[in-house]
Amino acid sequence: MLVIPKLGAKLAGFYFKSESKMTKKDSIFKDLGSYFRSHPGTTLGWIWVSFVPLLGSLLLSTRYQELEQIAVAGVGEHLLLILILTLLVGLAFLPTTFTALASGFFWGWTVFPHLVIAYLLANVLGYSLGKWLNADFRTILYARHPNLQVEIEKRIEQPAGLVFFVRISPLIPFAISNFLFASLGIPLSKIIRYGLPGMLPRTILAFASGMAAQSFLEAQASLKDPQDWLVLGLLLVGSIWGIWHFWTKKKIKS
Repeated sequence: MLVIPKLGAKLAGFYFKSESKMTKKDSIFKDLGSYFRSHPGTTLGWIWVSFVPLLGSLLLSTRYQELEQIAVAGVGEHLLLILILTLLVGLAFLPTTFTALASGFFWGWTVFPHLVIAYLLANVLGYSLGKWLNADFRTILYARHPNLQVEIEKRIEQPAGLVFFVRISPLIPFAISNFLFASLGIPLSKIIRYGLPGMLPRTILAFASGMAAQSFLEAQASLKDPQDWLVLGLLLVGSIWGIWHFWTKKKIKS
């Protein structure tokens, strides 16, 4: 006779715990929505880094003939190219992979160092913009969810794994990751130190594909080659495993 009341008490406890978890999750999403509604500039920034690179790629695909007229010869032209690439990538007008593809096709290996330098400077530019737009994000979020602060801060004390595996992921765009790292407060020096090695595999692949192509349309199509898809698939699997391992490892240590 005592079994039913005990079972009912357990079910009630499970229900209230589940209800509490759902309420907590809902409140986080509710707070995020409230934050973005009260920060229109931040909202526009996230929309920009999410969609403008794609639009830039589409535009370049139809106006690429104009790049054929650009020659990189003197020191001034080399410096100007670095500046242009920095602004295009850092301000999220173009995605990094497509930029590497076009650079390889139009200018070849002589500008590969320019691309690497531009990526480093674009890190600084994109991160600084993301930090400025998301200046009070963590302050507001942590004030309402102190437990979340503990979980996040433990994981970004040593962010090497997170930064590296986010950068090698084919699914996480460069501009979005800059905003993400800035929002989490990961130091810029560590993003550059661990992020550049993560960017190189996709960059080299796209750059080499651009160099090997006979036309720009062929260069774009080359990214759909089965071998390239295999490499991208391996990078994707590696990034997912790396991010998961980083998160769970930090959780176990806590």
